[in-house]
Amino acid sequence: MKFGIALFPSKKLQDTVNQYRKRYDARYSYIAPHITVKEAFEAEEHEKPQIEEFVKSVASKHKPTEIEIKKVSSFAPKKQVVYFKVEPNETLNSIHDAFNEGNFYGEASHPFVPHFTLAQEETAQKFEDTLSHLQMIGIEHSETLDKISLCVQLENGIWHVTDTFKLGQ
Repeated sequence: MKFGIALFPSKKLQDTVNQYRKRYDARYSYIAPHITVKEAFEAEEHEKPQIEEFVKSVASKHKPTEIEIKKVSSFAPKKQVVYFKVEPNETLNSIHDAFNEGNFYGEASHPFVPHFTLAQEETAQKFEDTLSHLQMIGIEHSETLDKISLCVQLENGIWHVTDTFKLGQ
């Protein structure tokens, strides 16, 4: 089975992100807008209870966190991905580190950049147009994230939330 761990924002922010994803991200229907804190990893179904316990433990050790989004950015030139950049903070980094220090299904394969994907997998020209368009629109948003979710990827590629844990409890 393929698992992942994510922080999901409010419905209001998800709706804002999805208005762009529906237009610019062919994979928008596979998972709701989120901040990935543990990228996809393989585990056997019988390991799920231990994974759930670990996620619950990490959630209990971290308080809800305020996130701030102040700009649109991209991973260019490495990847043609446009996103709302979430300002890094101590709690987000600590949550990410708890899942990626190596003893929980491996280390992260790239640096942690908290974000909400808006566009991906476009031609170079379309990518540049999309990036400049979204940067002109801009964003200024803040909210509190208070839960963390364990997700599993279904056979059709869609990610499904199996468990959600409150931060700080």
